[in-house]
Amino acid sequence: MSGYLELVVSTALYGLGIVAQTVAAQRADRRPGTGMGLLARLAKDRLYLFGFAGQVGGFGFAFLARAELPLYLVQAGSSCAVGLATAFGLLVLKWHVRPVEIAVLVMMAAGLVLLVTASESSVAKDIPAVPGLILLGLPLLVVVFGTRAMQNTNAVMISVLAGVAFAVVAIIGRSVADGSVLDVLLNPLTWLMIVAALIGQSRLAVALQRGTATSSVAAMDATTVVLTSIVGIGMLGDRITPGWEWAVGFGMTLVVAGVLTLGAPSRVAAGAAT
Repeated sequence: MSGYLELVVSTALYGLGIVAQTVAAQRADRRPGTGMGLLARLAKDRLYLFGFAGQVGGFGFAFLARAELPLYLVQAGSSCAVGLATAFGLLVLKWHVRPVEIAVLVMMAAGLVLLVTASESSVAKDIPAVPGLILLGLPLLVVVFGTRAMQNTNAVMISVLAGVAFAVVAIIGRSVADGSVLDVLLNPLTWLMIVAALIGQSRLAVALQRGTATSSVAAMDATTVVLTSIVGIGMLGDRITPGWEWAVGFGMTLVVAGVLTLGAPSRVAAGAAT
């Protein structure tokens, strides 16, 4: 399967997972904590597990796509899942969507087309195990202790921390995805990636319970897209078609602006309405 098709499947599964997890998280009991307790309670909810399965599938296909495609494209494609979630909420759950939000979805699609046009397939540079564990483990400590220090803060800030954790997942995934199954399993960074995914998932669960689906996911995705694009181009060797650098900058701007607009406070709680 080509990397582009894997990215399409990944985005669709992520969008489905966002909707299912949001509905489940917002109907769960609210209790103090930083996320693991909530995650344990949600593990008994079939709807949440369905959404989680969608996210796992989305992660799996995104992981495969990263073996071939640059991070700026894969993460931008994944971030467009919030647009698919919005469309699903409109058609199935009767969320209220304003005309300006339809325009934003078109804008995000245009940005993604620019990124696809400007991208070049490449294999990422390997991240050395020990330096990688140190440099990528430090942001996870910030996420864990940062969340504990902000237990009563708003959902957007917690979503930003979730975005940092998922950026670690994407960066490691881009580096190890081209290896054999055995190489991936034996790489210490793979296990750090799994830890980062669990931390990010627990923070996202808290954010979804405290805020709306769109605001939480938009803040998380914007953080992940920006961080991974910088690292991918600057350190992992992600390629851009010569002369199309402007398209990457403009396309990224359209996608990030789109997810942030969909997540703005004026977006009358799509999730809250459920």
